[in-house]
Amino acid sequence: MQPSAKNTHSRVRRLGAILVVSTLLPASGAWAADLKLAYSSAATSMDPHFHNASQNIAVARNMFETLTQMDADSRIIPGLAEGWTKVDDLTWEFKLRAAKFQDGSDLTAEDVAWSLQRPNKIENSPSSFAIYTRAIAKTEIVDARTIRLVTATPYPLLPADLTSIFIVSKKASEGITSDKFATPEHMVGTGPYKFESYTPDDRVVMDRFDDYWGGKPAWNNVTIRFMPNDGSRMTALLSGDVNAIENVPTPDIEKVKANPDLVYAAKKTHRMIFLFLDGGRDKSPGVTASDGSPIAKNPLTDVRVRRAINMAIDRKAINDRLMMGLAYPTNNMATDQMMGFDPALETVPFDQAGAKKLLSEAGYPDGFRLVLGTPNNRLLNDERVAQAIAQMLTRIGIRTDVDAVPFSAINTKGNRGDFSAVMMGWGVQTAEASSGIRMMVACPDKARGWGVVNWSNYCNPALTDQLVALTAEMDDTKRNDMLKAAVHTVIDDMAIVPLYFQGMTWAARKGIAIIPRMDERTSAFTFEPAP
Repeated sequence: MQPSAKNTHSRVRRLGAILVVSTLLPASGAWAADLKLAYSSAATSMDPHFHNASQNIAVARNMFETLTQMDADSRIIPGLAEGWTKVDDLTWEFKLRAAKFQDGSDLTAEDVAWSLQRPNKIENSPSSFAIYTRAIAKTEIVDARTIRLVTATPYPLLPADLTSIFIVSKKASEGITSDKFATPEHMVGTGPYKFESYTPDDRVVMDRFDDYWGGKPAWNNVTIRFMPNDGSRMTALLSGDVNAIENVPTPDIEKVKANPDLVYAAKKTHRMIFLFLDGGRDKSPGVTASDGSPIAKNPLTDVRVRRAINMAIDRKAINDRLMMGLAYPTNNMATDQMMGFDPALETVPFDQAGAKKLLSEAGYPDGFRLVLGTPNNRLLNDERVAQAIAQMLTRIGIRTDVDAVPFSAINTKGNRGDFSAVMMGWGVQTAEASSGIRMMVACPDKARGWGVVNWSNYCNPALTDQLVALTAEMDDTKRNDMLKAAVHTVIDDMAIVPLYFQGMTWAARKGIAIIPRMDERTSAFTFEPAP
């Protein structure tokens, strides 16, 4: 059984920074207990089950909650479930806490059952949450505050997966399509803040929910501004237009640290920055011969070419020169706090001569041309890092051009198959390596929800067998070894090219304390009035 409701309540209060406050008096003057914070990318949907993207999740978690949750160091703790029990290898029982929805109705097991089924019914999701619910074969409502979830096979990841599924009011959301969700009538959760309004690409406004089960929320009102432009975000903080931001521009970090009117925090996160390389199609749209003419066969299908690309990238230089120490080089699929981490993969290769040799052995002594896609407003220094990688690849004979587009366009192009190579980031959501492998590397499998964003078009039946086995292994020690083996399969094939785990930064006006999170998700919980 998980911790008692009493102990859970005190832990969540500490971790969630839910404090009573009336007035803050920062150095720049007084303001009411309102929080205005700026995100570095815009949400694409208000429906918490539509698009599995970190900025959407960050917005939703102010208003909606999950059965289980992760604390600031990514340890699984109780959420709307005050405790849970593994009845047998197939059955999990969850006890719900006495919580209310923001419309005054009680949270019930029926709402939970509905919320777990809903992601499977949503059509045209760019990245579905259904991967986190597919293991559930049957839902049993025991009573209003008890629900049992039965899996078809042993599935140890269920409590971890449930950290990603927000619980919504069945009454408020049944029959509502995602594009109609963004109204106070439908945006009904149990979280500390109630939805008031949403202006696409601009802001979300929320009010305090006084009947929140965890205690009175810290802020009377919360406004999230979407400010992808680094300069605008910093200017807004310095002027007091907002009083907290995420993703401090790297050139401004030292200035922020030295400013007595500001506070700063940073933390290594689970977000892995990596390259998709299209090794699964004989013809790929962004690859040509070195003179720009059509090429007989996509060179990325050869593992030696993919390994050459991996070896050509100087991750240390990226960290030192572009990322101000906020890039943690890796060839892993997991951080050292996650299951599946293998310290042997922390020694990253950088050998331009060896990379050129591999290209020659693969039949490309003169190289080829490649277009590298990247978002230009989502990851820390994303376009600058992509340009640096392009220069490094060009040095070994792969003449690389960068196609930098807003994040809103990345998913459309990626799902359409427009990329031969693209730099992306994946925020690991289950505190173990299988999360990213199942979503980005596994053979596409609609029934399991695997390979949803497999833009490398990679498919290895041996890896599928490994994933099937490890996701059914209930012994943590055995599963950890199996995870390491799966990671090695991915890296040996260079199914994707891990680059580094990204650090996350925050800054706020004096008078606000920052609680940095390993999952890098920014919300009202990230900030509290300073003691």
